[in-house]
Amino acid sequence: MAERTALLEEPPPRPTPRVVPAGMAVSGPRGSGVARGLLRTARPRQWIKNVLVLAAPAAAGDLFHRRTLSQLALIFVLFTAAAAAVYLINDARDAAADRAHPDKCRRPVAAGEVPVPLAYGTGGLLAVLTPLATAALCNTATAALIAAYILMQLAYCISLKHVLVVDLVVVTTGFLMRSMVGGVALGIPLSRWFLITAGFGALFIVAAKRYSEALQMAARRGETRALLREYTEGYLRFVWQLAAGGAVLAYCLWALESGGTSAGALPWRQLSMVPFILAVLRYAVFADRGTAGAPEDVLLRDRPLAAIGLVWIALYAVAVADL
Repeated sequence: MAERTALLEEPPPRPTPRVVPAGMAVSGPRGSGVARGLLRTARPRQWIKNVLVLAAPAAAGDLFHRRTLSQLALIFVLFTAAAAAVYLINDARDAAADRAHPDKCRRPVAAGEVPVPLAYGTGGLLAVLTPLATAALCNTATAALIAAYILMQLAYCISLKHVLVVDLVVVTTGFLMRSMVGGVALGIPLSRWFLITAGFGALFIVAAKRYSEALQMAARRGETRALLREYTEGYLRFVWQLAAGGAVLAYCLWALESGGTSAGALPWRQLSMVPFILAVLRYAVFADRGTAGAPEDVLLRDRPLAAIGLVWIALYAVAVADL
């Protein structure tokens, strides 16, 4: 009787955990799980960057027209598809390295939720179809710009991200292309001040991101992005400070350029310098702390920065309308 009681009280044996090989999806509702993984790999939180397609039409005061808005919505979708193609191929290539990273190991491809061949295939399909769709729905110049963006980013994924300074230039150029594509699609001339401000502003964001990543990787001693070990923290700080100064200088020169306002009107262009400079200074706080590694998080979560941005947009819109 005692033996029977002991047998009844003995806990059941634990099931042996099943190891999922790299590149294979976890079993279960496979279709929906893989679809969610592909969507997560497309980085929905990064889509905020593609709002830059509004930049050139907004700078030209040609934003609030029905044709403009419909065309820009289409460009937003197409550029998002182009970026998704790059993310998918990049994550497929970096799956092994991402598994050694404390944060990137949760990416769907690295975690085995999306098979590596499927990520390659989906990314390659988007990379081919997106420029073709752009040529059919927009114009050849826009299609060429998006195709150049995809090729440049793929070259970055394969080799250019391992080249000092060139990696900063490529990522910065990607931001600049986003800000140019709306103007190219609508046939809007791009002013020199727009290009200079957008270029330095993009370099500021990119260099601040690299600086933050370098600080974090130095603390964690991660194994990914070996190039960060070749940059010094002082150099990256110098780059983002230089870029911030260049962006502020270019914007102020645009604001102070001749072509004043109507009689009795406030100097809206000059006034817009105040929130612009404040926004740069506010973002520099996060860059200096090393917490600007995810620019979209800074832009979405910091309420003072969002408030400053709204004030700048309001003043900028009045300034452009008064041109």
